[in-house]
Amino acid sequence: MNHPATPLKPLTDAQQQALLAAARAAQLKAYAPYSKYSVGASVLDDQGRIHAGCNVENAAYPEGVCAEAAALSAMVLAGSTHARAVLVVGNGGKTHSAWTTPCGGCRQKLRELGAPDMPVQCANDTDLGPRYTLAQLLPESFGPDHLVRTLP
Repeated sequence: MNHPATPLKPLTDAQQQALLAAARAAQLKAYAPYSKYSVGASVLDDQGRIHAGCNVENAAYPEGVCAEAAALSAMVLAGSTHARAVLVVGNGGKTHSAWTTPCGGCRQKLRELGAPDMPVQCANDTDLGPRYTLAQLLPESFGPDHLVRTLP
Protein backbone atom coordinates (compact mmCIF):
# COMPACT_ATOMS: atom_id res chain seq x y z
CA MET A 1 0.00 0.00 0.00
CA ASN A 2 1.26 3.44 -0.79
CA HIS A 3 0.28 5.93 1.87
CA PRO A 4 0.76 9.68 1.72
CA ALA A 5 4.13 10.86 2.94
CA THR A 6 2.69 14.15 4.16
CA PRO A 7 1.15 14.39 7.62
CA LEU A 8 -2.55 13.64 7.78
CA LYS A 9 -4.96 16.52 8.13
CA PRO A 10 -6.42 16.79 11.63
CA LEU A 11 -9.88 15.41 12.13
CA THR A 12 -12.74 17.87 12.23
CA ASP A 13 -15.04 17.88 15.24
CA ALA A 14 -17.78 16.46 13.03
CA GLN A 15 -15.54 13.58 11.91
CA GLN A 16 -14.52 12.87 15.51
CA GLN A 17 -18.13 12.82 16.66
CA ALA A 18 -19.19 10.60 13.74
CA LEU A 19 -16.37 8.15 14.51
CA LEU A 20 -17.38 8.11 18.17
CA ALA A 21 -21.06 7.53 17.41
CA ALA A 22 -20.28 4.72 14.96
CA ALA A 23 -17.92 2.95 17.37
CA ARG A 24 -20.34 3.24 20.28
CA ALA A 25 -23.18 1.88 18.14
CA ALA A 26 -20.98 -1.00 17.02
CA GLN A 27 -19.99 -1.79 20.61
CA LEU A 28 -23.67 -2.29 21.45
CA LYS A 29 -23.80 -5.05 18.81
CA ALA A 30 -20.68 -6.89 20.03
CA TYR A 31 -20.95 -10.61 20.69
CA ALA A 32 -18.87 -11.17 23.83
CA PRO A 33 -20.57 -13.92 25.88
CA TYR A 34 -17.29 -15.25 27.31
CA SER A 35 -15.21 -12.21 28.25
CA LYS A 36 -18.12 -9.78 28.62
CA TYR A 37 -15.68 -7.26 27.11
CA SER A 38 -17.54 -5.55 24.28
CA VAL A 39 -15.54 -3.47 21.82
CA GLY A 40 -16.63 -1.27 18.95
CA ALA A 41 -14.34 0.37 16.44
CA SER A 42 -14.73 2.81 13.60
CA VAL A 43 -12.37 3.71 10.79
CA LEU A 44 -12.34 6.86 8.68
CA ASP A 45 -11.14 6.09 5.17
CA ASP A 46 -9.40 8.28 2.61
CA GLN A 47 -12.75 9.06 0.96
CA GLY A 48 -14.24 10.45 4.17
CA ARG A 49 -16.44 7.42 4.83
CA ILE A 50 -16.78 5.76 8.22
CA HIS A 51 -16.78 1.98 8.65
CA ALA A 52 -17.60 0.25 11.92
CA GLY A 53 -17.04 -3.16 13.44
CA CYS A 54 -17.54 -5.02 16.71
CA ASN A 55 -15.80 -7.91 18.36
CA VAL A 56 -17.30 -11.37 17.86
CA GLU A 57 -16.07 -14.01 20.30
CA ASN A 58 -15.99 -17.73 19.70
CA ALA A 59 -15.96 -20.64 22.15
CA ALA A 60 -12.92 -21.95 20.27
CA TYR A 61 -10.44 -19.28 21.38
CA PRO A 62 -8.71 -17.54 19.60
CA GLU A 63 -11.07 -17.79 16.66
CA GLY A 64 -12.92 -14.56 17.44
CA VAL A 65 -12.75 -11.33 15.49
CA CYS A 66 -11.61 -8.02 16.94
CA ALA A 67 -13.65 -4.86 16.37
CA GLU A 68 -10.76 -3.13 14.59
CA ALA A 69 -10.33 -6.04 12.18
CA ALA A 70 -14.06 -6.06 11.49
CA ALA A 71 -14.05 -2.31 10.78
CA LEU A 72 -11.05 -2.65 8.46
CA SER A 73 -12.78 -5.50 6.63
CA ALA A 74 -15.88 -3.33 6.16
CA MET A 75 -13.67 -0.55 4.80
CA VAL A 76 -11.99 -2.85 2.29
CA LEU A 77 -15.35 -4.31 1.28
CA ALA A 78 -16.53 -0.75 0.57
CA GLY A 79 -13.59 -0.25 -1.78
CA SER A 80 -10.97 1.59 0.26
CA THR A 81 -7.54 0.42 1.34
CA HIS A 82 -6.40 3.47 3.30
CA ALA A 83 -7.45 4.26 6.84
CA ARG A 84 -7.06 7.89 7.99
CA ALA A 85 -8.18 7.52 11.62
CA VAL A 86 -9.42 4.90 14.08
CA LEU A 87 -11.56 5.16 17.18
CA VAL A 88 -11.89 2.25 19.65
CA VAL A 89 -14.58 2.04 22.31
CA GLY A 90 -14.19 -0.55 25.05
CA ASN A 91 -15.45 -1.37 28.51
CA GLY A 92 -12.32 0.11 30.08
CA GLY A 93 -11.32 3.68 30.68
CA LYS A 94 -12.53 4.14 34.22
CA THR A 95 -8.89 4.53 35.23
CA HIS A 96 -5.94 5.82 33.23
CA SER A 97 -4.47 2.38 32.58
CA ALA A 98 -7.73 0.75 31.56
CA TRP A 99 -8.39 2.42 28.20
CA THR A 100 -8.93 -0.06 25.39
CA THR A 101 -6.29 0.13 22.67
CA PRO A 102 -5.96 -2.20 19.69
CA CYS A 103 -4.32 -5.56 20.43
CA GLY A 104 -0.98 -6.39 18.83
CA GLY A 105 -2.53 -8.21 15.89
CA CYS A 106 -4.88 -5.32 15.16
CA ARG A 107 -2.04 -2.83 15.41
CA GLN A 108 -0.32 -4.73 12.62
CA LYS A 109 -3.55 -4.86 10.60
CA LEU A 110 -3.93 -1.10 11.05
CA ARG A 111 -0.31 -0.64 9.90
CA GLU A 112 -1.12 -2.49 6.70
CA LEU A 113 -3.87 -0.03 5.82
CA GLY A 114 -2.82 3.12 7.68
CA ALA A 115 0.16 5.42 7.94
CA PRO A 116 2.37 5.58 11.05
CA ASP A 117 0.96 9.04 11.88
CA MET A 118 -2.65 7.81 11.78
CA PRO A 119 -4.51 8.85 14.95
CA VAL A 120 -5.93 6.09 17.14
CA GLN A 121 -8.45 7.50 19.62
CA CYS A 122 -9.63 5.60 22.70
CA ALA A 123 -13.05 6.04 24.29
CA ASN A 124 -15.60 4.37 26.51
CA ASP A 125 -19.35 4.77 26.87
CA THR A 126 -19.05 8.21 28.46
CA ASP A 127 -15.66 9.75 27.71
CA LEU A 128 -12.97 10.24 25.13
CA GLY A 129 -9.65 8.87 26.30
CA PRO A 130 -6.10 9.24 25.10
CA ARG A 131 -5.16 9.63 21.46
CA TYR A 132 -2.08 7.98 20.04
CA THR A 133 -0.48 7.72 16.64
CA LEU A 134 -0.13 4.26 15.21
CA ALA A 135 3.66 4.70 15.45
CA GLN A 136 3.34 5.25 19.21
CA LEU A 137 1.37 2.02 19.55
CA LEU A 138 3.54 0.05 17.13
CA PRO A 139 7.02 1.61 17.10
CA GLU A 140 9.57 0.59 14.48
CA SER A 141 6.84 -1.35 12.69
CA PHE A 142 7.15 -3.56 9.65
CA GLY A 143 4.80 -2.49 6.91
CA PRO A 144 4.05 -2.65 3.20
CA ASP A 145 6.77 -0.10 2.40
CA HIS A 146 9.37 -2.63 3.54
CA LEU A 147 8.36 -4.91 0.70
CA VAL A 148 8.45 -2.34 -2.10
CA ARG A 149 11.19 -3.10 -4.56
CA THR A 150 12.62 -0.53 -6.91
CA LEU A 151 14.16 -1.27 -10.26
CA PRO A 152 17.82 -0.30 -10.82
